[in-house]
Amino acid sequence: MEPGGQLDMQQILAAAAAMQDQLLNAQQELADAEVLGTAGGGLVTVTVNGQGELLDVTIAAGAIDPADPAESAQSIADLVLAAYRAACGAVDDLQERTMRPFTGLAGGMPGMPDLSALMGGQPPAEPAAGPGETGTSQAPGDSVPDDERG
Repeated sequence: MEPGGQLDMQQILAAAAAMQDQLLNAQQELADAEVLGTAGGGLVTVTVNGQGELLDVTIAAGAIDPADPAESAQSIADLVLAAYRAACGAVDDLQERTMRPFTGLAGGMPGMPDLSALMGGQPPAEPAAGPGETGTSQAPGDSVPDDERG
């Protein structure tokens, strides 16, 4: 703020541009990320990008019972669905961690002034960790095994 309580418009515009760049970088990071989901003890593995798009499905030969093709088909369908849901859950966690800095009113953004007082509100509170959330980050390409998901 300038002396006398006036906002420096150049500072606000520069901070908004920086925030927009950070948001675009975060969105690109999500688009480039690949997350694995598995089911059936590894019989089925799916790869999903950070936007939830299915990229690959791998089915182990052990998932197929040649003596009962109809049952195998149904089991494989169920395993693919379960693996996809596991991967999507991991993507949701990754998206939440990646986009967390952008969910407030910019009060916690580096270089961005806290504008919440101007809007008549309080600065945004830090989100509390949810059940099972450890606060660890996940790099693109990392996966969360079924047995470690909360």
